[in-house]
Amino acid sequence: MTIRYNPPTGWPQLGRPFHHGVVEPEGRVLHMTGQVAWDHDGNVIGKGDCETQARQCFDNVENILKAVGGRLDDIVSLTVFYLDPADMLAIQKVRAERIQLAHGPISILIQAAGLIAPDLLVEVAPIAVIPEDRFHEPKY
Repeated sequence: MTIRYNPPTGWPQLGRPFHHGVVEPEGRVLHMTGQVAWDHDGNVIGKGDCETQARQCFDNVENILKAVGGRLDDIVSLTVFYLDPADMLAIQKVRAERIQLAHGPISILIQAAGLIAPDLLVEVAPIAVIPEDRFHEPKY
């Protein structure tokens, strides 16, 4: 079982879906490459709209997880790269919609000077632990 915790000496979550510490459960650790707002044809979804791009990032992550029996609640660590601090509210909104507060991973937010392509505004790089009873090899 995953143990997610916030010590009383830590700073407050303020309703955001993250925890200060996560102890990984037994299972298969899945490291994912950074996910951006590209669709399966490599087209940028939501040019100029960080909220739409964040949704596409999480859709991509969810598809990777589903391929091996995982779900977004299995994420134990999430690194988010973003360009504009003004977009943080949109990123946090989408994250709160997609990740339940009780299942929040540890989180790292990094303001970047740029991403792999000029139209991209946000990138998420998660690590998940898929429980053995749900894990299966990807089928192609």
